Amino acid sequence: MAFNTIEQVPLVSNGHYSQLRKHERFSESYADLHTRPFPIGDTPLRVSHIAFFHSNEAVTDSDVSGSDAELIHLQALCKRYSVNPPKLGESCFYQNFGEFEVRWERHTEFSSYSFMVYGVDSSPFAHPPISLIPSDWLQQVPGEVISAVHIDAMESGTLPDRETLRQYFEGQRLLASELRDGAATIWSALRLHTDGFNRILLLNNSMNECQSGRVVRALLELEAYRNMMLLAFPEAQRVSAQVSDMEAQLARLVRQISGRRDSAEEQQQLAELSDMAAAIAELIAASRYRFDAGRAYYQMVQSRLDELEEREINELQTLSAFIDRRLSPALRTVDAAKRRLDDLAGRVDRATDFLRTRIDMAIEAQNQALLQSMDRRAQMQFSLQQTVEGLSVVVITYYVLALCGYLLDAADTFNLGFSSARTIAIMLPVVLLSVWILSRRLRKRIKGIE
Repeated sequence: MAFNTIEQVPLVSNGHYSQLRKHERFSESYADLHTRPFPIGDTPLRVSHIAFFHSNEAVTDSDVSGSDAELIHLQALCKRYSVNPPKLGESCFYQNFGEFEVRWERHTEFSSYSFMVYGVDSSPFAHPPISLIPSDWLQQVPGEVISAVHIDAMESGTLPDRETLRQYFEGQRLLASELRDGAATIWSALRLHTDGFNRILLLNNSMNECQSGRVVRALLELEAYRNMMLLAFPEAQRVSAQVSDMEAQLARLVRQISGRRDSAEEQQQLAELSDMAAAIAELIAASRYRFDAGRAYYQMVQSRLDELEEREINELQTLSAFIDRRLSPALRTVDAAKRRLDDLAGRVDRATDFLRTRIDMAIEAQNQALLQSMDRRAQMQFSLQQTVEGLSVVVITYYVLALCGYLLDAADTFNLGFSSARTIAIMLPVVLLSVWILSRRLRKRIKGIE
């Protein structure tokens, strides 16, 4: 059987390729895939990791952003050890300082500092890498500590007994699990020890340097994301307490709305509902970001726990089970506070619409009564106008006949042989009818103009 050969098309040369118009994010899209790489290093390895939370408060120097302030601080550390410093605007920095390595990463709300030392130590957690960092430099790091952990990654060798392991954790109750089908074992108490750090002991059974680096990175991110997620919990409790007070206030207002009230009281109730709606909107604006961030951090925690692929050993509780036992209720509290706040906003809007409808109906009733009163007045004015028009016809007729009487009296002096009184009597119905006809025509013309 014969196969047709496919002629290979030569690749476009760099000269031709460079002339293509590229999107502004073309290079960045590829570079972003490789930001924050995991550390590549074989065990034994010691890590001290600190995450600093950055609040929304303004930086003291208005010309320096938060990340640049950290980079300037890192540049000062590099100057002490005569190593290449980071450039302003970078989001991560990895450098070997000789005795230790520094890994700095800028996240949305926090920055992480990882200090790493390779080599065997006399005893786990006896000499953490943080002890090699100048204390005066550490005290001036921008931000507030949100998580701190020591990780000692060792070759498994002979596994110490549980009591010996507990000594490494100052006698605290231990959690433990196997990772990735027994490739490694982790031990921790998930508590702060006397040095203010959590501790995790990683025993490497069969992982290579890349696998151990990914596990270390997952453990470090798990520590930071877990604490960042729990920031939403006290905020949810605070919001829930305020929502409970507002719900009681809303129930009182709704009971008042259902009864009979005058317009002044309804206007007062409407003002209270408007103030409550403004307070709810302010509460939503202040808490929504923290609630949404809490759910995002929870999802990242679950992702890192899934990456560890834990399995229970020695009937001890795993990190996944212990962390989820605390984080899941906290997340449900956050979601409940968010739902209650949204529900309260909707109920306030409905109560406001109901009260506005009542006020509008009352105003319409007042307008209808006013229109009826105006209609009655118009009818009275029309009747009065008809009466006045009848009288005006008589008055005009009287004055016309009076003027004619003056003329007839003057003509009588010429002995024309007619009686002025008889003539005025004959003219009376003619003049009266003429004035009435003229007044009707004039009224119709005026109505036509209107």
